[in-house]
Amino acid sequence: MTELYTVKVKDRHVEGGNVAVLEFESATDQVLPSVEAGSHIDVHLPNGLVRQYSLCQNPAQVGIFRLGILKDPASRGGSLSAFNDLQAGMQLQVSAPRNLFPLSKAKHTVLIGGGIGITPLITMAYQLLQQGASFELHYCGKSAGSSAFVEEIKSGELAAFSYFHFKDEGANHRQFFQDSIQNIDPATHIYTCGPNGFMDWVINLAQSQHIPDEQIHKEYFQVEADLSGDSFEVVAQRSGKIIMVDAEETIIAALAREGIKIEMSCEQGVCGTCMCDVIEGEPDHRDVYFTDEEKASNEQILVCCSRSKTSRLVLDI
Repeated sequence: MTELYTVKVKDRHVEGGNVAVLEFESATDQVLPSVEAGSHIDVHLPNGLVRQYSLCQNPAQVGIFRLGILKDPASRGGSLSAFNDLQAGMQLQVSAPRNLFPLSKAKHTVLIGGGIGITPLITMAYQLLQQGASFELHYCGKSAGSSAFVEEIKSGELAAFSYFHFKDEGANHRQFFQDSIQNIDPATHIYTCGPNGFMDWVINLAQSQHIPDEQIHKEYFQVEADLSGDSFEVVAQRSGKIIMVDAEETIIAALAREGIKIEMSCEQGVCGTCMCDVIEGEPDHRDVYFTDEEKASNEQILVCCSRSKTSRLVLDI
């Protein structure tokens, strides 16, 4: 179980019309841990949901967690609660930072954010600056007026390393990157975060220039889980139960139906909260959490979205 901290909303303001910028501080004598670039925290929202949000701040800031949360019209309840319900002065619980999107040491680093995907990259940029590393930060979006953190980047210490690609100013980020990547050093590491289609385009472009996969890093905010497939049997070994998972049903839902509760959060194969060990059978991995090597090992499965390639899957639960 991840350690929880009780925090208070120290500050809340809106940038870009639909991004709530929230600063949390400890509401107890418990000191908040330091922040590392690429980290996120689980936020226990007032409506009962638990959602993951990237930390967006200078890692030199101690005792503060800062987030930028987009009010997403397609929200499943998380971002709407975060935007509407979290107000200055209120208390809530958050997890310790976890890092699924760490920075690697590189000759040069290119950070490419689309919309709210800029949030983890801002923390990376601050950390690279403090390390004296070679890097550049690219912010792509519809307009400066509808984007958060623009003024901070433009007027602060990241300004000299930052490039803005806003459509209403005539920018064409696709043409820019298609041209600039021709001269990229093959040792460069690329980090991207934003809408899935945006990230896929960046990744495909980098791969077209033969940048190795281990030098291309991404973080998904939201993934539409594919639940298609035939029914199969799950053996919950420690619980002593055999459960049929129907077509279009998640493993976690089938387990809950039989009284086996598994901790979950994102429900989309992004966060890794619902990870279970596989004893027997071959998982059909539908997540974006595991690496290709981890998926090939078939040692673990995320039961919120993945299925089974075999008719029987034995799990250590």
